[in-house]
Amino acid sequence: MSEHKNTSTIQNSEHAVRCMRAIISNVEKVIVGKRFAISLVMTTLACRGHVLIEDVPGVGKTSLVAALARSVNGSFKRIQFTPDIMPSDITGYSAFSPKTGEFEYRPGAVMSQFVLADEINRTSPKTQSSLLEVMEENQVTVDGLTYAVPTPFIVLATQNPVEYLGTYALPEAQLDRFFMKITLGYPDSREESRMLERFKGRHPMEELEPVASGDDIIRIQALAEQIHVDSEISEFIVAVASYTREQGDVQLGASPRASLCLFRAAQAWALFNERDYVVPDDVIHMAPHVLGHRILMKQEANVKKIRVQDIIFKALELAGNRISTR
Repeated sequence: MSEHKNTSTIQNSEHAVRCMRAIISNVEKVIVGKRFAISLVMTTLACRGHVLIEDVPGVGKTSLVAALARSVNGSFKRIQFTPDIMPSDITGYSAFSPKTGEFEYRPGAVMSQFVLADEINRTSPKTQSSLLEVMEENQVTVDGLTYAVPTPFIVLATQNPVEYLGTYALPEAQLDRFFMKITLGYPDSREESRMLERFKGRHPMEELEPVASGDDIIRIQALAEQIHVDSEISEFIVAVASYTREQGDVQLGASPRASLCLFRAAQAWALFNERDYVVPDDVIHMAPHVLGHRILMKQEANVKKIRVQDIIFKALELAGNRISTR
């Protein structure tokens, strides 16, 4: 029985890895030369998280999200955030029905498996906060009634850098709801030439076919949670998070939610790399993307040119030395 169970688990894991790589390769038909960034988004999806993609206009943020949604045969809604959009546009609202004589719930844009929150920092903080409940609890509350969103569920938000005109900085509570924050960056000249070649005819998005289903994603999520994490790895993660809270140049360190997200990210990254256990390198690879947007530096740190990434790398180094010297 045990041997059969182990064989079944291995087969499921192999299928999960093939499925994750098939999705990534499919998205690469549209987004050229950004495999690692796409892998991070796939990791977030495997962890039931949400991802914030910040970069300058025109590098493919929206296309990446749309390609991912097409690669997984699930429902998809796009919310174009503007200054005049209202919270009810997102969560839904109750409207009186003359037929029934009762108020009925009219679903908002979040009632979908894949939700693209496009240019999320171009709307007011009030509207931004309407996503807090659904990103944490996979549900919305309208007029005292709670409605669950479909599964799997992921919010993929894009934003322009905060120094751009017409943007509102996301509050710390909102940032902390995002599992990861990633950037794409400009392609190098060779990648940009490949992109032009690929886009000569029809847009690759028009020919993109699903390579996975929502059930596949749910199975991947369940398998990721089963990846073994040794107690020393857990202590390593806690030591990294604790270091960020103790630094004089840091105004706001990594939260306990950040520690849990780093734990889960390491599990999913191990699964993606065909292991059923986490190693320190999994934590090291995931830490900058999971913790970076959750750490707020003091103004003096900017004067001294101390970056968030410097704090994270130092935390990883010191925590790693502490574990290795035991």
